[in-house]
Amino acid sequence: MKAAGKEVTIVMIEDDEGHARLIEKNVRRAGVNNDIVPFTNGNAALDYILGPDRSGDVSQGRYLLILLDLNLPDMSGIDILEKVKSNQHTKRLPVVILTTTDDEREIQRCYDLGANVYITKPVEYDSFANAIRQLGLFFSVMQIP
Repeated sequence: MKAAGKEVTIVMIEDDEGHARLIEKNVRRAGVNNDIVPFTNGNAALDYILGPDRSGDVSQGRYLLILLDLNLPDMSGIDILEKVKSNQHTKRLPVVILTTTDDEREIQRCYDLGANVYITKPVEYDSFANAIRQLGLFFSVMQIP
């Protein structure tokens, strides 16, 4: 997966180790070999995406795709989405919500804040693995600005 001829880095923000392994395994099975930088909490992920000063300058010229769980130990994924989409340097980064939350108001809020895709994690393993494989296929043809 490339953008403007450069490799895209996948930033995975997921606190459940099992889900993180499953996501990576099935993205790889779909033929996506981009670097995946995993985070288990929001603050560390925001340090990487926006920098410790939260200016976003660190992401100028970087091509990132964010996989975001909404239920994190230190902050809500909604807060992360708001910060990423309100920053001039990161507002165009694609954000894919991957979460167990299927509340319609929360889904709408994520789209209103700029989420590109919202995927509810199936609780059943095979369905989840299949959904992630399909996401990997989506990544293989996706264009990132």
